[in-house]
Amino acid sequence: MKIRTGLFVAAIASIIVVTAVPGFADRTGIAIEAPDTAKKGQSVVIRVNVTHKGNNFIHHTNWVYLKADGKEIARWEFSSGKLPEGEVFSRDVSLTVTAPVEITAEGNCNIHGSRGAVTKKIDVR
Repeated sequence: MKIRTGLFVAAIASIIVVTAVPGFADRTGIAIEAPDTAKKGQSVVIRVNVTHKGNNFIHHTNWVYLKADGKEIARWEFSSGKLPEGEVFSRDVSLTVTAPVEITAEGNCNIHGSRGAVTKKIDVR
């Protein structure tokens, strides 16, 4: 029983180190890839790139959203049972552009929070 308890304590301690020590874990960060311009009525692909060190069942990115002119057009939820596929991952969304649009995206770590929302403007020519 002592060996199992010791192993359990060691495992929890290593998770705490990974989730609490800077360099091992961080806030969720976002980068947006999208064209600078599009033709009116054109469908464009917006790629949301997400980075977060240390995704595990205790500490992980728990949500990411994508908005167009303040209206949410996509949202991804994660949990201890449904983790992101890696420390770096992407999601693509198609959007038909009819006027200039401001794209906003943000992700959140369930323990450390977010690096903040990022924006990208797509102009129409």
